[in-house]
Amino acid sequence: MRIVVQRVARGKVTVEGRRVAESGAGLVVLVGVGHTDGEEQARFLAEKVANLRIFEDEQGKMNRSVLEVGGEAIVVSQFTLYADARKGRRPSFTDAALPEQARPLVERFAALLAGQGVPVQQGEFGAHMLVEIANDGPVTIEITV
Repeated sequence: MRIVVQRVARGKVTVEGRRVAESGAGLVVLVGVGHTDGEEQARFLAEKVANLRIFEDEQGKMNRSVLEVGGEAIVVSQFTLYADARKGRRPSFTDAALPEQARPLVERFAALLAGQGVPVQQGEFGAHMLVEIANDGPVTIEITV
């Protein structure tokens, strides 16, 4: 799995003009699933994201997690994290899992993250989403397992 974690002041996801997720301060987590990914990767990443110390403490150092600051998360599936653009001009997505494998794993990751105590909302799997991210910092971290 590949994820991109962004610390945000706010985030919002709309599909065809309909708001499907909206949050204040916290995280927007973009999630890509590969062919060999499963429960183990989802569990590891959920724990990692919940406890990742990327929020500032009283001294201005990134020393607090989303749990510690009472933040929330929006989880958005994004198969394009598996894009391979090394050859040609059009990226290949052959390393991305098919929707039948990816959907349940993205949903499992979101459930595991919620199980860690983080309030979680999700985008709409497979839909064309407008994802609004007010990146705070900016802080953007990529994690691959």
